[in-house]
Amino acid sequence: MPRLRLATALAAASVLLPPPQAIAQGTVLPESVVTATRVPTLVQRIPAGVTVIDRATIEARGYTTLAEALSAVPGLRLVSSGGLGGNASAFTRGTNSNHTLVLRDGVPLNDPSDAGGLFNFGVDTLGDVERIEVVRGPMSGLYGSGAIGGVVNLISRKPRGPAQAYASLSAGLPAAAQGSAGVSGRTGRFDYNLQAEARADRGFDNTPRRMKVHTGERDGYEGALGALELGVSPTEITRVFLGLRARTARFGLDDTGFPAYDSRRYFGRDQNVQTRAGATGLFLDGAWETSATIAHTRSFRHYTQQLEAQDPNQASSNNRFRGERTVLQWSNTVRLPEWGPATDNALRFGAEHMQDSARTSLDITSFGTPFLSSVRAAATSNAGHAGGQTTLFGRLTLTADFRQQEARYGGSASTWRTGAVLAVPEAWSRLKFAYGTGFKAPSLFDLFGIDNFGYRGNPGLRPERSQGWEAGFAIDIPGAGRKDMATIDVTYFDNHIRDLINTVFNPSFTASTTQNVNRARSHGVEASLTLRPAPWAEAILAYTYTEARDQSTRARLLRRPQNQGSASLRLTPLPGLVIAPEITWSGPFRDFLIDDSGFPVGLGRAKPGAVANLAVSYALTEKTTLFLDGRNLGGSRFEAANGFQMPGARVMAGVRSKF
Repeated sequence: MPRLRLATALAAASVLLPPPQAIAQGTVLPESVVTATRVPTLVQRIPAGVTVIDRATIEARGYTTLAEALSAVPGLRLVSSGGLGGNASAFTRGTNSNHTLVLRDGVPLNDPSDAGGLFNFGVDTLGDVERIEVVRGPMSGLYGSGAIGGVVNLISRKPRGPAQAYASLSAGLPAAAQGSAGVSGRTGRFDYNLQAEARADRGFDNTPRRMKVHTGERDGYEGALGALELGVSPTEITRVFLGLRARTARFGLDDTGFPAYDSRRYFGRDQNVQTRAGATGLFLDGAWETSATIAHTRSFRHYTQQLEAQDPNQASSNNRFRGERTVLQWSNTVRLPEWGPATDNALRFGAEHMQDSARTSLDITSFGTPFLSSVRAAATSNAGHAGGQTTLFGRLTLTADFRQQEARYGGSASTWRTGAVLAVPEAWSRLKFAYGTGFKAPSLFDLFGIDNFGYRGNPGLRPERSQGWEAGFAIDIPGAGRKDMATIDVTYFDNHIRDLINTVFNPSFTASTTQNVNRARSHGVEASLTLRPAPWAEAILAYTYTEARDQSTRARLLRRPQNQGSASLRLTPLPGLVIAPEITWSGPFRDFLIDDSGFPVGLGRAKPGAVANLAVSYALTEKTTLFLDGRNLGGSRFEAANGFQMPGARVMAGVRSKF
């Protein structure tokens, strides 16, 4: 998916936005989303569960990390094993943690060196993020491998308008500091965007206090990122760009051994560099937009644990993960003229080539026994996709997409998705339905990994596959002088997944490999109520019910609670003052349990928990804002992953300025 350029926005405006007269009169423009269809489309016309977290929301709610921003998204459960830097996984609509595809400006980010092809949501901060679009449901028909549960697209800040700069600086307790700055603008045919961010946290001890091994050792974090994009527009309808983003982080970790031990010498380092270059253009009087992009992403992760005399496990480790991905994308959107009752007609098509490589080395010793594991492998895939959308009689929006992907190893699949949204203005309502298929290609470790305990990867693996559908409605209830004083949104979803990859042992347990052996089903309901009783108040209540089970054993899938929800407010009682409290809640769930002595006791029911946050900001002047952010103010000891406690209470105060 190409990044939205100024030219793209202008082309979309003629189809999606009100006429200039309405804009001049101060009408609030409706929100468009690009991730769900690859074409900027009004949220109300998208047949999928969509959550948009824009820059204004990020700042109003005090989000500073990606994990914080996603914590209240309906249908998505974020599971963190520790604080900032620790592993954090997303379970979308009850699917597995490697079934959520993560994009940055349309480029897939999931790590090819990870054993499951996961993306770690626990490391990234948000200094260079303009908005986050979360689309739930099978989206492989648009984006390919990994999009079984949904897609998270991180959209970067972009050059626009005259030269401008911004800066933010904050500090807080326990000892923490964060700063970011950026400058962007246009000069003639040239545009530029430069951003930088740095953060340091003393951190928290993420070993639960209930455990006898609790020592109070804190897991700190130090990180920095820089991003640069340069563009030139040779003509009014073309743009060529070059971008670079680099991020590095170092952090402390806790480890659950046998028994758990609160290590003081367990550290991680995570580096990621992405370069992008490409061009966009508008032709046929703006009706045809085309773009070509090449992107290269390189990641390096290094985890070390030094031997400690007090450690009952006598554990040490030195683990390295190097992953590289090169992506070539060609994307096109052709806007067609109206034809009879059909308006807002668009065709989209394109192609993608992707090459992944991984070099990993695990060297772990426990109780004097070494465990060695490695993979050195590469794989390529090629894909073509096509789709379209239209609106009939001004009220029925139809979309359809198809994608064919081919790969030498385990990544070949045909996937599709179709959907419809029917507006019923007479009842202030919208009805939606969608059906789609998805797939997840085997990871390079699944295919080619080895270890010294007899594991050998299986190059003959097939991709994991899914079929899913959803149906729902939204009702805008008028009142208090508004057309939408309240909005009720309810969606039922149902996913069937087959050919899940699992490790299978021989009868003597002396050797193992991976095979497509499992099946699963997840279904449930996402519901939200948005209240707007006054211009200065908005409340959002969200609830998700999920039933996710192994189809063979009927056992509940791990770390997927049946019930979870969130409640948030946005209050502006005085001009410039924004008060935004937020509570997230998780019901009990099935997990691997660790007892108070630090020993594993098998599978069981983990306890529920809630976390309360509060953000307050005040616009001192038009360009200067003071803010105060509090996370986990109640000091919740909730264990989203049993054996790892939520970070404790944190308060940050600071100032944001624009120049």
